[in-house]
Amino acid sequence: MSAQTAEVKPKRRIPLPSFGVQVILGLFLGLILGFVALQIGPVGEEAEPNWLAVTLQTIGSTFVTLLRTIVPPLIVLAVISSIANLRNVTNAARLAWKTLLWFAITALIAVAIGIALGLGIRPGFNGAVDESSLTEPSSQGSWLAFIESIVPANFLGLAVDEGSQGISLSFNALQLIVIAIVLGIAAVKVGKQAEPFIKFTESTLQVVLKALWWVIRLAPIGTVGLLGNAVYSYGWGTIGALGKYTLTIYIGLALVLFVVYPILSLANGLSPIKYFSGVWPAVQLGFVSRSSMGTMPVTQRVTEQNLGVPRYYSAFAVPFGATTKMDGCAAIYPAISAIFVADFTNTELSITSYLLIAFVSVIGSTATAGTTGATVMLTLTLSTVGLPLDGVALLLAVDPILDMGRTAVNVAGQALVPAIVAKREGILDLVRFNARRGPSGFVPVDEPGTLSAEEAAAEAATEDAEENAPEGERVTVGTASKS
Repeated sequence: MSAQTAEVKPKRRIPLPSFGVQVILGLFLGLILGFVALQIGPVGEEAEPNWLAVTLQTIGSTFVTLLRTIVPPLIVLAVISSIANLRNVTNAARLAWKTLLWFAITALIAVAIGIALGLGIRPGFNGAVDESSLTEPSSQGSWLAFIESIVPANFLGLAVDEGSQGISLSFNALQLIVIAIVLGIAAVKVGKQAEPFIKFTESTLQVVLKALWWVIRLAPIGTVGLLGNAVYSYGWGTIGALGKYTLTIYIGLALVLFVVYPILSLANGLSPIKYFSGVWPAVQLGFVSRSSMGTMPVTQRVTEQNLGVPRYYSAFAVPFGATTKMDGCAAIYPAISAIFVADFTNTELSITSYLLIAFVSVIGSTATAGTTGATVMLTLTLSTVGLPLDGVALLLAVDPILDMGRTAVNVAGQALVPAIVAKREGILDLVRFNARRGPSGFVPVDEPGTLSAEEAAAEAATEDAEENAPEGERVTVGTASKS
């Protein structure tokens, strides 16, 4: 008998839609379930939420809690690693200052659009909002409080809150950033003796990023809960009452995302279509999670893998941008909101007030610290301009809806600036930037015809040297072979 080897057929895996499609499906399902929960309505004499509303709220809050749990170690490890990664870069200071400059330029453009829309549309006039619905905001911002909050109260950046539910602990993101910056600079200054610490930090960061990626994979499920709960909690009536204001905010966000960013990318020799297709996975997740820090791993991945920014620069620019680059939360939103509150309270703003709004938007954006919500940034703006803080409560009803769009714009800008700076510095991998995106939304790592960041820089240097060489001579600075 002849031995016959049975062929083992590979198991067929059910093809799943891409991550982006899953998030979109979650959006639609969340809207549908939220509308169903709204139709069921409250139950019992005490008007308790129905079972579907409770389920949606639990799913959404669990997803956000998981994201917030990983944010503190992510902030510390990412900032330390980003500073350490610049220690071997000869033009590190130049890259850092150019990044800051472009952050300021885009913030100024965004706040100018916000002021123009606020003055043009005047959403605060005849808002038809019941003032009895006002409630005090849970947090307020002021320049003194902002300065005091920078100084770490302890090494872990822990803050103790004593409320009706007892004593609770929370992390102060600003203090964590300061602690991480000090540790990162100290590690670079120590030199060789700090190498084990830097390697440990970088390896731990990779572990935290892997765990965070597992949480991010739950985003489609979290989307169902977050959006469904928003529809049930706020309903269409609240959105309608503040509809003009909400629409104005989203017009401003759309102008920045779909007009300003494409113009900036085109002005720097980058295809707007390729930019959008590259950054879209991060924009989708930012829209759902409402957290720039929670979206940071995806933002860094699209910045490197899709846009072609070298890792040694993106490892600094993306974490730094996730804590300070807030065109949505710190520019569009406070500008329009300040004008809304001024109109609603019949307060006239002077030219100096508008200049102060622009100043706060550029300088005070770190007050948002990459976490969900922008109430602190708004109260900081209102207190600087001299507007009543009671107006903040008027806007809290639609804040979750606004925060989705704000964070999406934040994330898009956090990826665009590193791409622009890298392009202007000649270190951008243009082949990878223009490469086709795979079904997952990312350029495959082994995509034929793409260059690494180092190869792209070497090729650009070779072309520049050849162009400037005397006629008849050929200059070779480096080789950049395609893989």
